[in-house]
Amino acid sequence: MTYNILRHRDHPGGLTDPGLLAAIRDDLVRDGWTLLRGFDPDMADFSGVVTMLCQRVTFDPARNHTTGTTQMVEAGHGPIGLHIENGNTPRCPDIVTFFAQTAAFEGSQTTICDGRAVWDRFDDARQARWSQRMTVERILPEAIWKRYLANEHPAISDPAQVTMDHVLQFKAAIPDQDFDLHADGSLTYRIVLDPVRTSVFGGDTRGFANAVLGPSHNYQPPRYTFADGTEVTSTEIEEIRAIAEGVTHEINWQDGDIAILDNTRVMHGRRAIADTNRNLFIGMGTL
Repeated sequence: MTYNILRHRDHPGGLTDPGLLAAIRDDLVRDGWTLLRGFDPDMADFSGVVTMLCQRVTFDPARNHTTGTTQMVEAGHGPIGLHIENGNTPRCPDIVTFFAQTAAFEGSQTTICDGRAVWDRFDDARQARWSQRMTVERILPEAIWKRYLANEHPAISDPAQVTMDHVLQFKAAIPDQDFDLHADGSLTYRIVLDPVRTSVFGGDTRGFANAVLGPSHNYQPPRYTFADGTEVTSTEIEEIRAIAEGVTHEINWQDGDIAILDNTRVMHGRRAIADTNRNLFIGMGTL
């Protein structure tokens, strides 16, 4: 695969070079992702890239923060299935960025898959099935959903501040979500979403961009149900996984690389980790 590499030698002003943001956007519009190489960034530089790209930053409540805008990627050592980041949440990020502070010598390649290419390989029957809206349901522990709400609700910043009024306000502000609260503080959460979508960067070309093929490393595996009442089966997930693998590519990381993905179009995952001497960080948000 030929990478979309934006190199420091072509942008001598570094990560703040005036032409770099335009070049990033061009790659995202055309291909859905790009890679910055040779800029020798530190964590502050990476955080600056995230804030340059994202008007509003969001987080995964199950991850540890490294800066005010970034988190460490910690998801075991096994392979990770293709997914869009936070794809089962009410505010799915537009942009996802990864920073390989220390790249693995072997294995742990990040996988990249354009949802448009997957969609184009579906037959008519599969396209019709996945054009339906889909309900995602799973149980979220109290600590997880409160951390998420504290980040997403404009009036609070600490999980200890969360009240039922905040929960109901957030539910009213974003349609197609519901919940059942349990005695132990956990809740059964449901959200209705479109598993096939168009890119935030425009165009009317649809892509298979969701989290159905992905992991549930820090969460209970969800139940997926279509609008017609049928459930997504493990068999059809594996069939789609095989289709997607045929159009999946790998990022072979080098130290200091930063990858930028259109999270409304491109799914990502990971090959199994062979070399554990690696540090990968994530930052994400909305345009």
